[in-house]
Amino acid sequence: MPNSSSDFSSRPFEYPSADASLSCGQHSLTKLAKQYGTPLYVYSADQILARFMLFQQALADRSHLICYAVKANSALAILKLLADHGAGFDIVSGGELQRVLIAAPEAAGRIVFSGVGKTAEEIDQALDADIYAFNVESEAELKLLASRAAKRKRKARFALRVNPDVFAETHPYISTGLREHKFGIDIRQARRIYNEAAGNKWLTAHGVSVHIGSQIRSADPFGAAMKRVAKLVRELEIDGIAIKSVDAGGGLGIDYHATLSGPDNFNPRAKVEEYAAALETSLAGLNVQLLLEPGRFLVAQAGALLARVLYVKRNGKKTFVVTDAAMNDLIRPALYQAFHEIVPVLPRAGRSAAVDIVGPVCETGDFFARDRKLKPVEPGDLVAVLDAGAYGMAQSSNYNTRPRPAEVLLRGKKATLIRRRETIADLLGPELPLSNHSK
Repeated sequence: MPNSSSDFSSRPFEYPSADASLSCGQHSLTKLAKQYGTPLYVYSADQILARFMLFQQALADRSHLICYAVKANSALAILKLLADHGAGFDIVSGGELQRVLIAAPEAAGRIVFSGVGKTAEEIDQALDADIYAFNVESEAELKLLASRAAKRKRKARFALRVNPDVFAETHPYISTGLREHKFGIDIRQARRIYNEAAGNKWLTAHGVSVHIGSQIRSADPFGAAMKRVAKLVRELEIDGIAIKSVDAGGGLGIDYHATLSGPDNFNPRAKVEEYAAALETSLAGLNVQLLLEPGRFLVAQAGALLARVLYVKRNGKKTFVVTDAAMNDLIRPALYQAFHEIVPVLPRAGRSAAVDIVGPVCETGDFFARDRKLKPVEPGDLVAVLDAGAYGMAQSSNYNTRPRPAEVLLRGKKATLIRRRETIADLLGPELPLSNHSK
């Protein structure tokens, strides 16, 4: 069923009628592919903003800052879009810092810097930009932060990223809240570290941070983690350390298995309200600003990867649909065995059949789906890989010397090219071939 035109927070891709091309809002994906070519990433700005506003509304009664997780999709246009509506940003590298400063320099004071391996150079850049806070992940990092702050004579606001040892039922590669993970500081050690840091005039203990994983569908683990954080904040108050902010991280998941043809039981508004309520219950009585770091929840379902069918190949009982998109364009299925719904942009008549949908890269792991039911397609047809707005382009590569796709952002009636398609010249530009004189 088509989405309500007023409910942009639901999935934005739909068939307007039984015989129509797949569309996103007012835009036909067939026309977009004709204009911009394939492979092509298409994003709905309307949905990104609608999802962002769900958090703003759910947290209206508490001081808060929604820091978009840049790693999910770092397109400059998307950063600018969110910054213009008051978003902060969660970054994990100096490169992501530069992206935010280029897209929205006025948002520097709304940046939190996370990540386990910050370099001295990256810390210096962030200090110079006067970011909101550093989410510190080790005692060694805190020592480095103090020394860089002293050298630049700039006070550094920090939050320890504590590890609450809370289990979140998600893929092991994106679970981050247990003691055996590389992230964070054992929460049992945090009180000591805060008290030791209190004597350093270049450090300001501003907050406590936590992040337990990604693609988590239940609010319960978030609430459990926040209870442990709240206990730490109260202990620090006893010690005379006034914590001003609590960063609950990100990780709220989506339903990748919801299909366009079936009922959609995923209610994004209800999910955000449940999530916010779990956090608020745990923080009751604490006068702190709440920071959240959503990424996937804002952009995943807002994006699709368009690909053109090159061949339909039959090997015995197996049928392969070979597309011009590949694992270098969207690696999640190969890396995580992640599920993405894949649909013909303009469906043909006939029964669905089980096929493998694959790309042209020379790897057996180059697939988007295996034994997936798909309506009949022929060479030249378009297919859309849905829910690809997060960790799609952001994790793309040039493997097999393949230029990466173009990206288009849709808002209302307007379609804007926000990244042109790469060329071979772009790929080879940084390389320095050996000269004949080097023999």
